[in-house]
Amino acid sequence: MTYAIQDLVIRNVTPFDNAEITNLVAEAMWDGPVARWLHPDDVVRLRDTPRYFEIFVEYAVQCGEVYATADAETGRLTGVGLWFPLTSPIPAPADYEGRLKEVAGEAYDRACQLDAAIEAHHPMEPHHYLAFLAVHPADQGHGVGSALLDRHHARLDAAGLPAYLEANHPRNRDLYQRHGYQVRSVIELPDGPTLWTMWRPPMG
Repeated sequence: MTYAIQDLVIRNVTPFDNAEITNLVAEAMWDGPVARWLHPDDVVRLRDTPRYFEIFVEYAVQCGEVYATADAETGRLTGVGLWFPLTSPIPAPADYEGRLKEVAGEAYDRACQLDAAIEAHHPMEPHHYLAFLAVHPADQGHGVGSALLDRHHARLDAAGLPAYLEANHPRNRDLYQRHGYQVRSVIELPDGPTLWTMWRPPMG
């Protein structure tokens, strides 16, 4: 299914191409503040980031909703949003602890700290959770992220459902605020970056 939005095409990713999605998420986020906190070494971070995000991409494909933006002319993947509909229980990722230990290496303890902090702040009421919104570096600043947000927000608003996420950079936080999100709490990672948990009520 495709949706024309200006010069973009937003589609449910079918068939799912886990490798393509994983590579995009890794390229967009490998040098972000949380990634740098997990792996300060540039070489290690560049090597291990795709394997780390592969866990979550596979999980979203199995239990969530994946949207992608593609260039209308070339079909090249430019952005992706990984959502989880937490309106009813969903299973945990298969063998998550074992896989995380394998891919995180020396960053395993910090990855566990990150998970614990995120879990401690996560709301219990039914909502859709935006785990990752990633835009390829070459396509940032052209409305890709906003188009992905608008696509899913329209569904949530029609259903009367709220949305939740964590922003890891003031620039991202400000983008989400323009889309109706409000800061709910602040997470201070040990010797690391600040995360802002954000909540968007349904809008009529």
